[in-house]
Amino acid sequence: MSPGAFPKLSDFVELAAAEYYLESGRVELDARWIAAYFQDSGVMEAYPRQDPVAFGELVQKALDTHAERAGKQMRLHLARIARVKGRLRRR
Repeated sequence: MSPGAFPKLSDFVELAAAEYYLESGRVELDARWIAAYFQDSGVMEAYPRQDPVAFGELVQKALDTHAERAGKQMRLHLARIARVKGRLRRR
């Protein structure tokens, strides 16, 4: 990245979603947390026209997407366990 260049907005969104989940362990975004993040992380400086509410909605969407993927992976793992367990019972 060249000097003075800022990360893409999508990078800020993904970082915010990851940081929030790691800190809170929750998928529902807290308005105070995202407001502080928006101000402290440099989003305001990099994107002065970005609406904080819209940014929060993007972060919530990223959290929802990650939770959905995690749920799908969990169901796949449980299905694999059930198949293995079924094979072991037949022996």
